[in-house]
Amino acid sequence: MTRNSNQTDAYALILEAIDVGVYRPGDRLVESDLAERFGVSRTPIREALQRLETQSLLERDGRSLIVASLDHNQMAELYVVRRELEGLAAQLAARHATEEEIQVLQDMTEADDALVDNPTELSKANRRFHEQIHLASHNRYLVQQLNLVHRTMALMATTSLAAEGRGLIAQEEHKSIVDAIAARDEERASTALKNHISVAFMTRLKQDAGDRIKN
Repeated sequence: MTRNSNQTDAYALILEAIDVGVYRPGDRLVESDLAERFGVSRTPIREALQRLETQSLLERDGRSLIVASLDHNQMAELYVVRRELEGLAAQLAARHATEEEIQVLQDMTEADDALVDNPTELSKANRRFHEQIHLASHNRYLVQQLNLVHRTMALMATTSLAAEGRGLIAQEEHKSIVDAIAARDEERASTALKNHISVAFMTRLKQDAGDRIKN
C-alpha cells in the first residue's frame, strides 16, 4: 500500500467515524489511539488530522485536536447553503436522471418506510437518499460542494429525524421529491427539496431550543 493510499484511507476512516457518531463534537482525537483503532501508522493519521483541521472539521483545544461543533450562526449559514444546493441538485436530477436512477430513488423511499421509528438507521438512509439525488444531477462540481456540506453536517450532535413524528413526515417529503423528479418537473422537484430542508432546519431549531431549556 502506498503512502498516498495510507493517507487517504486514514482520512476516510476518521471522517466516517465522525459521520456515524463514533466521535462526536467535543471529543478529543489522539494520534496513537486512532492509529491503534484503525491499524494505520501514526504518520498518515497525523496528515489526515491536519487535513480535517484545514477543512474546519477539527479544531484546536490547547495542544489537542477535538471534533468541531457548530454554533447557531454556523448552523443557520450551513442550512442556507444546503437548501440552495440541494434544490439545484433536485432540479438537475429531474432533467438528467436516467430511468434506472429514478427507480433506485423510488425503491429507497419504499424501503426506508421500515426505518421511521429508528432515527439512527433512518439518518443513514437519509444520507444515502440525498447522495443518490446528488449523483442523479450528473454535475460533478455540484456533487463536490454537497459532499463538503454533508461532511460538515456531521458536526451536529443530533439528527432532526430524532424529533417525534419527523421520520414519517420526512419520508412523505422524500416521496414528493421523487415523484417530481420522475415527472421531470424541475421546478416542483427543486421546491419540494428546498421545503424539505427548511422543515428539517426548523425541526433542529426547536430541538436546540428544547435542549437549552433543559440545561
